[in-house]
Amino acid sequence: MRKSSWLKQPESGREAEAVGKISAQAKEQYTEKLKEFKSVLEEHRQKESDLNAELRNDRDRIGLLSIEAADVNLNIVSYLVLMNNLSVALLGIKNDAYLNEARKTCYKSIINLENAVSNYIDVPFSEYEGKLEKIKSIDQAARWKLVCKLGFSISSVKDAFGENTKWKWSFVEIEGRFAVVAKNLLDLKTLMAGLDPRADFYQERFAHLKLVKRLLQNSADGYREKYELSTLRIDDFKLAINYLGGLRRLNALVGEPEEANDLKKKIDIWKSKMDQDIKKKES
Repeated sequence: MRKSSWLKQPESGREAEAVGKISAQAKEQYTEKLKEFKSVLEEHRQKESDLNAELRNDRDRIGLLSIEAADVNLNIVSYLVLMNNLSVALLGIKNDAYLNEARKTCYKSIINLENAVSNYIDVPFSEYEGKLEKIKSIDQAARWKLVCKLGFSISSVKDAFGENTKWKWSFVEIEGRFAVVAKNLLDLKTLMAGLDPRADFYQERFAHLKLVKRLLQNSADGYREKYELSTLRIDDFKLAINYLGGLRRLNALVGEPEEANDLKKKIDIWKSKMDQDIKKKES
């Protein structure tokens, strides 16, 4: 059996020293448990492959199949994170290969959801309402559960990488796209009626809406920070403003005019700053 990469290429002198101190018992425990995790992981990968084949052949059910594929991909993420945690617990070494695959699989899950409900940040609901119609059989409780699962998966991968990861700005994009699909999973046509405490799934719907508002604001701030501290790309600033626009539209829809008005003022300030920066670049 080929030796694992963590034994061949330690990332630092400290990790090389740690490898040398790993007991035979720890290595054996790690190998046995890893076999178990990999077996389940392959089952989920096969299911994802089968769903992708269905997606190619059944375009009428693209929404429902895409959501199922998103859920399967999150199961894959959970096992990849578990495999890294196992390495840390038994060997004292973080496995970046598993974490990178988990990060990429978070993207895959988000792409699945974008296919189901669109990736529109700030547009009228009518522009993607048709997609929501095709997944109407998925109730609010199931949508909330999926949003929570995606959020937990992203946080688990991000936390496992640590604060000083080179993927810091990549997670701004991941979390931003998460905010959008979480928003677009809400049926805005029935949202207000569903916010009656007597309505079915009221608690899940209210929690979902509250989370979406926070995610949109965090994404706006994240892209603004990315622009200021890293890229200086106007596209990142435009995205930050777009997220504020999506949040403002949502506030207006749920009857929060003061919040919507405050966001309009903030958007105007950010646009003014962006225009100034554009002129500086041009000059």
